[in-house]
Amino acid sequence: MPLDERPFCGYNISHSIQSCDRLYPPSCGGALEDIVSLTPIGEPRRKITTATIREKKLHRVPITCLTAYDYATARLVDEAGIDIVLVGDSLAMTMLGYDNTLSVTVDEMLHHVRAVRRGTKDALLIADMPYGSYHASAEEAIHNAARFVKEGGAEAVKMEGGEKRVDVIRRVIDAEIPVAGHIGLTPQSVNMMGGYKVQGKTLNAVEQLMRDAVALDRAGVACIYLEGIPREVAAMITAEVETPTIGIGAGPECDGQVLVFHDLVNLTFGHAAKFVRRYGDAAALITQSVLSFKADVVSHQFPNDSESYHLPKDTQAALETVLHRKHAMQR
Repeated sequence: MPLDERPFCGYNISHSIQSCDRLYPPSCGGALEDIVSLTPIGEPRRKITTATIREKKLHRVPITCLTAYDYATARLVDEAGIDIVLVGDSLAMTMLGYDNTLSVTVDEMLHHVRAVRRGTKDALLIADMPYGSYHASAEEAIHNAARFVKEGGAEAVKMEGGEKRVDVIRRVIDAEIPVAGHIGLTPQSVNMMGGYKVQGKTLNAVEQLMRDAVALDRAGVACIYLEGIPREVAAMITAEVETPTIGIGAGPECDGQVLVFHDLVNLTFGHAAKFVRRYGDAAALITQSVLSFKADVVSHQFPNDSESYHLPKDTQAALETVLHRKHAMQR
């Protein structure tokens, strides 16, 4: 089978917590790599690049993308075989508790991008450029995009907007920085849109989305995120452009799909969007674990003797002798 037609392999993940013999042994209560064993399925997969995802579109192989905002999550997502890890500005809400994406800064984003970089080996790492980091001028956009590459280790940056942003995007690409486009429901434009609303519902709006997509395609973006648009429009865009499309609330005809990791595992608070499918309930697991810990502490069930450290026998014997003498002197 030719190299570019080989399947991309994921991993089976199993947990094996080793016994603790020292106060801070490297395999206990430490870094994730010390307690997670990874068993590759078949051949190890090759590094995912911007060229790889174009090959996937060409060969009609679906592209997978998830957000990640920290080292542990990035490792799990990467080692599960996801193609693209996106450090989205959605971390403003999921990690920092902001009301929307507009408040997060470049420095806050960089903090998380660096952590995700350390946990990502094979997936393509894309970093969101936050609101205000590329809106004033092309020079500012290039400067901030370069920071995400040089300081954060990102392999591409994501910028919202179509035709009106294409000149800036071209300048960033000319600076040898791959750019992912993002059109449709663009959260950084929430105030202009009057809320988080499905876009492209009228003929004029559909025509504008098509123009935006074609403009980004011609500019040479690495991929185009399509958010919150009718599936029929997303299908038209996907068929029209050579650039891979990644959908979120844009139907199944896109070349790939992305979800926010916290939505995937029910770690968000509030009503989930229509397009969200929850594959697990981490909130319930965490809540039950915390409640069990609290109950065991209150009832003196944690820690038990096997979870406690003990003096060596000779030290214990010497200590008992000292205590015995001290007790005798106090009589």
